[in-house]
This record gives sequence, C-alpha cells and structure tokens, in this order.
Amino acid sequence: MTTPAQLLKNVQQQIQSAAAAAGRSADAIRLIAVSKTKPVCDIEQVYRAGQREFGENYLQEAIDKIQHLDQLEDIKWHFIGAIQSNKTRPIAEHFDWVHSVDRIKIARRLAEQRPANLKPLNICLQVNVSNEDSKAGISLDEVEDLAAGVNQLDHIRLRGLMAIPLNTSDPEQQHFYFRQLKNCLDQLNQQGYELDTLSMGMSNDMDTAIAEGATMIRIGTAIFGARAQVLK
Repeated sequence: MTTPAQLLKNVQQQIQSAAAAAGRSADAIRLIAVSKTKPVCDIEQVYRAGQREFGENYLQEAIDKIQHLDQLEDIKWHFIGAIQSNKTRPIAEHFDWVHSVDRIKIARRLAEQRPANLKPLNICLQVNVSNEDSKAGISLDEVEDLAAGVNQLDHIRLRGLMAIPLNTSDPEQQHFYFRQLKNCLDQLNQQGYELDTLSMGMSNDMDTAIAEGATMIRIGTAIFGARAQVLK
C-alpha cells in the first residue's frame, strides 16, 4: 500500500517536472498539503517526510489537529474553507494563512480578532473565476474594491488571490481560468499593490496551474488518497 509520504514524493516530483516544462523554478511554488478529513497520524507522517504547510476546510476539525500538533513549531496552517462570520475568531487565533476571504466584513473581523502577539494574518481573496453559482468567491470585477478595503486593515496582510475554477478536464478551459486570475493579480500590482501569491491548482490540474503562474498549489487526494467522510 502506498503511504502518504510516498505520495508526497510523487507530487514533489510532479511539481519539479511541471515547473521545468513551464521554465520556472520549483522553489517558487509552495505545496499546501490539504489534510481535511485526514487523521493526525497521516499529517505527522507527511510532516516527517518534510512537508510543513497544511490546508484545512472544516474549522473544528482543524482546531483539534492544530492543538494536537502544537509541539511542531515550524508547521504552518492554511484555512481554505468557507468562513462564517461567527467563526472568525478561532481562525484569526490559530491560522497563518486564510485563502477564502470574499467579504470585507470577514476581513475586518479577522483583523480585529488577530492576537497582537502573532504576525499579521496572511490573506488571499477568493475569486470565482468561472462564475459558478455553487461556489463562493467574488467576481473578477469585484476584486479591486475588496482588495482596496482589505489592504487598509491592520493585523492582516493581503498576499494575493485564490481560485477553485470549474472542474474540467479540458486543458484550454483550465488555462483560460488560471490565466484570468494571473492577469488580475498583475493588474493589481500595476496599481501599486505588492502581491506575491496565486493560490490555484489542485490534484487534477496542478500542471496547468503551474504553467500559468501558481505560487501555491493545494493538493489533497494526490497526497492523502480519497477523501474520507466529512467531519464537522
């Protein structure tokens, strides 16, 4: 049976190959191991294999894991799930990154609730690049206004954009959506922002995302196997 540590190595090799094909350095691409619904023992195994950044969707499950693994001082936690306004405090208190901000109300609450003894909370704005009714995120037309509001807040730092595009096996569509997000980031930087993060690409489309400039890819199934029953 292939272990998560072995699968991690396969993903790292795939990142190397995709980066080389795109004429990029693999060092410019950060791997977020999406460990939602996976047990702590799997996270510990992947950590021992060298992985340091982990993504979680479900808040209470994530908090339990973070507290269980609090002795691992160099581990970084990324919240990538939907954010309810009454759940912002534990996110602000326990995570290093939040990839799913799509309302100024949420950003303000995270800023107000970020403990003063912690570094600013890194924020990505979630963009619904494929305009799917079933998905969270703002439209491309709304990015500039939200970025301006978030950029004014203390205790958080706007780092970039995140998207979960239409799930398609069509390479042309994949390239189109990822390129839209990259162009949006470039436009913000031309306006004076200093954004460095494109959080895009998952197990089934990481090669395309890397080709289009992803700086963070969020990989779950390719490392941990098929998703277990959702825990909330």
